[in-house]
Amino acid sequence: MRVGVFYFPTDYGIDIAELARALEERGFDSLFVPEHTHIPLSRKTPFPTGGELPKRYSHTHDPFVGLAFAAAVTKKLKVGTGILLVPQHEPIATAKAIASLDQLSGGRFVFGIGAGWNQDEMENHGVRYTNRYKQMREHVLAMKALWTEEAGSFHGEFVNFDPAWSWPKPAQRPHPPILLGGETDYTLKRVVEYCDGWFPRPRGGFEAATALDRLKRMAESVKRDPATLTITVFGAPAEAATLAAYEKAGIPNALLAIPDGSRDEILRHLDTIAPLAKAHA
Repeated sequence: MRVGVFYFPTDYGIDIAELARALEERGFDSLFVPEHTHIPLSRKTPFPTGGELPKRYSHTHDPFVGLAFAAAVTKKLKVGTGILLVPQHEPIATAKAIASLDQLSGGRFVFGIGAGWNQDEMENHGVRYTNRYKQMREHVLAMKALWTEEAGSFHGEFVNFDPAWSWPKPAQRPHPPILLGGETDYTLKRVVEYCDGWFPRPRGGFEAATALDRLKRMAESVKRDPATLTITVFGAPAEAATLAAYEKAGIPNALLAIPDGSRDEILRHLDTIAPLAKAHA
């Protein structure tokens, strides 16, 4: 099992290039970053876990810029979005950014996606909250067309373009792996339709074997080979016994959280959890 991390890169936290080098030196497999383009002051949408919205949500760097810095100073570290709010991004430009990052990093990009929860934020991007899942699907399919066809085209309800050249193509073929976040059966239906993997959070009662079985059964229900899909546990507990249980069940990837903190606090935290990465390398 491969162990990576996810972190909110901010204007007040550790430099993402330094973080990336530190992760690679300590044997971690990957660095994933989330995104929020902005946080409207209206705050109509409650924070999903309750309480006040943490400061880091309104201070995140652009994910593609941050990951480009991380990729530029490392050789093996995978870099990924965890997650990109796909409905908020115009798909032609996003496909170009992802293909460029994947090629320049030597095929190290992983595309973690989601539809988003912050209604205020997505409405500022012209996205209706009730349409976010339909738009996410169309955006992903349109990007796939640009990545995999010499002259890709797409015609849908939200995305519409005639055949067009879009180079470079991603280094990974047919495209970087696409992982969808969420825990419901609706999420799994979307995973098996147009994604390459599932990105669940280990919320109350999460069992690795049960998760694998759910994904397998959903894939088989649409006659998709379960071997073409993977699971990456997002926010796995930094516990040796839990990670060992994941690995024994067949979970191939897990991401540990890096909390907010000063540069020195974060580096000390990495030293504390590095043995977990090395144990599963």
